[in-house]
Amino acid sequence: MFSFLATGIKKYYDIGETLGKGSFAVVKKGTSKEGGPPVAIKIVDKKDAQFDEASLEQEIMIMKKVSHPNCIKMYEVFDEKLKMYIVLELVTGGELFDRIITKGHYSEKDAAHLIAEVVGAVGYLHEVGIVHRDLKPENLLYSSDDESNPNYEVIKVADFGLAKVLSGGGGSSGADDSMTTTCGTPGYVAPEVLEQNPGGYGPEVDCWSIGVILYILLCGFPPFYDESNAVLFQLIKKGQYTMPSPYWDDVSEGAKDLVKQLLTVDPKKRATIKNVLAHPWIVSKEQNSAAALAMQQEQLKKYVARGRFKKAINTVVAVNKMKLLGKALGK
Repeated sequence: MFSFLATGIKKYYDIGETLGKGSFAVVKKGTSKEGGPPVAIKIVDKKDAQFDEASLEQEIMIMKKVSHPNCIKMYEVFDEKLKMYIVLELVTGGELFDRIITKGHYSEKDAAHLIAEVVGAVGYLHEVGIVHRDLKPENLLYSSDDESNPNYEVIKVADFGLAKVLSGGGGSSGADDSMTTTCGTPGYVAPEVLEQNPGGYGPEVDCWSIGVILYILLCGFPPFYDESNAVLFQLIKKGQYTMPSPYWDDVSEGAKDLVKQLLTVDPKKRATIKNVLAHPWIVSKEQNSAAALAMQQEQLKKYVARGRFKKAINTVVAVNKMKLLGKALGK
């Protein structure tokens, strides 16, 4: 049962250790005083310069609609004068790529099971009229880090900050359901988002992002990459990628075919959620090879390390810019 309360959260929850930090929010572990499993509490500082009330209200409104075993669940919201507390389902299994690297063994069979779960969740979102618009490995989290837990292998779609509710719902794009905002994460964004056509784009953008994720799962590096975003976006708009040897030599033709169908530039010709769920590689996932994708493992480690290094550098640059701004303003 979801609730939106104006009363103090500390009456109902004990707030513990910090689990993570964002631009204007911090996530802490919470324990209900009435008992039950621990939760994650996102604490939003309303006084922060980066706080966007309208965006947060939309995210909350969207999460109120979401109820699926492969999507992060929001339980309740406490709206206080200076802060807002969003109580969420706690997941402890970490990000998708971290789990793969930790396991030390990943196969096409594993990838097919994962993609089937993600596509099932995204299909549900589209059915209730929600387009995620920011599907990427960082937003795919495992439920538990305990191998004895039955939810150890359950993946959850998280972070609905860029999600959009379509007016008509039903999972198909149309005049009333088009979106025009250029948003998403550079390497995972669909070409039609970058084209900025007046007609906008539809839920097919999520299928493109799933294609990028699947490509990386199979070889360990992204289909589109360049240090320059301008060059990167040109590659994406043209759908210009390869499946180089030796990294793709041991990948099955079925897996390659699904990647190609998802990374189709024309959204009208791109594989839909229904197409993916009916694809032979997904349908016969139990029969897919359980042999380790050895080279994928090493490439994935490098890809993740490079991404985190760049993120750390960007954070340092941003902090230095803020310090310089503060000096200029005499603060």
